[in-house]
Amino acid sequence: MEIAFVIVIAAALGLGVRYLVPGRDEHGLLVIPAVAASVATGLWAILVWSGLTFDGGWIWVISLGAGLLAALATAFILPRTRRSADERFFENARRAA
Repeated sequence: MEIAFVIVIAAALGLGVRYLVPGRDEHGLLVIPAVAASVATGLWAILVWSGLTFDGGWIWVISLGAGLLAALATAFILPRTRRSADERFFENARRAA
């Protein structure tokens, strides 16, 4: 049951990152929240299998913190790579025309 809370909280954190970091016009609405939720949920499962219990505080801090960091990294890196890929694409299209 707690993993459902992790998914919702991490997605909410990712949605907050989406609106706080510039460049949100370069990616879809749910990309950053999905990255945060995926990383936090995967790490939560690994930590539970490692022996951490859901009622301990560290599992929450580690999994949600990693999801937040992954969302921040994606929010900063994705627009830059998208712009450069678009520039290459349009340059090649101009040459072909």
